[in-house]
Amino acid sequence: MLLSERLTYSPITQRPKLTLPGGKRVAVFILVSVEEWDEREPMPRTINTPRGGAPEPDVLNWTWHEYGNRVGFWRLLQTLDSFNIPASMAINGSAIKAYEPISIAARDRKWEFIGHGYNQKNMQKVEDERAAIRKTAETIKAFTGQAPKGWVGPGLTETYETPDILAEEGYGYLLDWVMDDQPVELKTRTKPIVSIPFTQECNDIGIMLNQNHTASEYCARAIDQFDQLVIDAEGSARVMAMVVHPFIMGVAHRLRHLRETLAYISSHQHGVFMTSGEIYDWYQTGRAKTG
Repeated sequence: MLLSERLTYSPITQRPKLTLPGGKRVAVFILVSVEEWDEREPMPRTINTPRGGAPEPDVLNWTWHEYGNRVGFWRLLQTLDSFNIPASMAINGSAIKAYEPISIAARDRKWEFIGHGYNQKNMQKVEDERAAIRKTAETIKAFTGQAPKGWVGPGLTETYETPDILAEEGYGYLLDWVMDDQPVELKTRTKPIVSIPFTQECNDIGIMLNQNHTASEYCARAIDQFDQLVIDAEGSARVMAMVVHPFIMGVAHRLRHLRETLAYISSHQHGVFMTSGEIYDWYQTGRAKTG
């Protein structure tokens, strides 16, 4: 099924009204991405392009990422704790054991665990996509006691079959489609799957690695985005995602900009922090569908 065949065009101004609890206008979720990078594979991202192709081992780029799990995650955790915000954690199935203290800290705080591939690898290069999706769900369920509701592909990658397989394997929503400010139902060959609004605009990879902005741009952009969504949501609620990676936003010189963003939204009368799974449940519980 082509991407365009999975949904019908729906202007956001012509949909049934969506209403958040308590009269809030904008539901905001924080996605923390925890990954295990295989040192025997080319690095998923690089801070510095290696000379002579892809060296093995790639000490610089592997350790650049590893800093995030050893140090950066714990800064993010402390910051989110200070605002009492439960995060949504996109995690590789293999990372649950590899970085078990991270997994335990998230489970203890009742963070949501979201499938993020079993390994950090482009889904189009995974040998058996269904097996990887199923193994990720089984690993999360074994650790948390609950199967994951949500999925985000490594690098937001999918094959043409990914939504079909996810629906068949029991996932309720995905985060790869960065196309809307409200949940949208996608067709699959069995039952629909929900696309929860995601972002490359308020994403530390897009802002700091791809566009080479400083961390202050993350704060400015997220606040501007939130303020505009509050205006847009006067007649119908909106959803906003904020994406952070421990090896990027968890670095010491960047963290205060996340803290300032969270402080602004937390103090705003029209904003509410939820997990992406809570947003999915809210949308599913008798709310008008935007499909």
